[in-house]
Amino acid sequence: MNKTKNDNVNKAYYKILMKVLRLNASDTYPIRQQVLIPDHDPKKVKFESDDDDDVSFHLGAFEDSKLVSVASFFYERNTLFKDQHQYQLRGMATLPEFQGRGLSSELLNMAFPIIKQNFCTLLWCNARTTAVGYYEKVGFHKFDENVFDIPGIGAHVLMYKNI
Repeated sequence: MNKTKNDNVNKAYYKILMKVLRLNASDTYPIRQQVLIPDHDPKKVKFESDDDDDVSFHLGAFEDSKLVSVASFFYERNTLFKDQHQYQLRGMATLPEFQGRGLSSELLNMAFPIIKQNFCTLLWCNARTTAVGYYEKVGFHKFDENVFDIPGIGAHVLMYKNI
């Protein structure tokens, strides 16, 4: 079996073991802290609208009842896009030992119908430059080639996906 076929078989196996559920914002904090900002104050993992259920929702992927991947979605308009109604993806992170299993992709697949139900047609994010390849693989596009720095976090690019 070639590597691509092995990867697909492994991802299919992990999907059987995995569940995606809605979470409270606070459930996402430990993974956000560990994966995204390990050297920062833990208070920085909380986003402004995390607890506002009218404008945000949070998803988590579980394996063997252990939360291993998280993503948060916020009804947030970026004026660089023409779409009136948009969601922003923030804080997507997977524990290192669980990366490469398709967990983040499953979180996105679960989020798309929820976003559409809210009459939104665009999902955007500030993607770390090290993650651009992943986002392109799941259908996101760079808005432009502009790279910007988020202080203390690193280089990012604006990306989007029409849904």
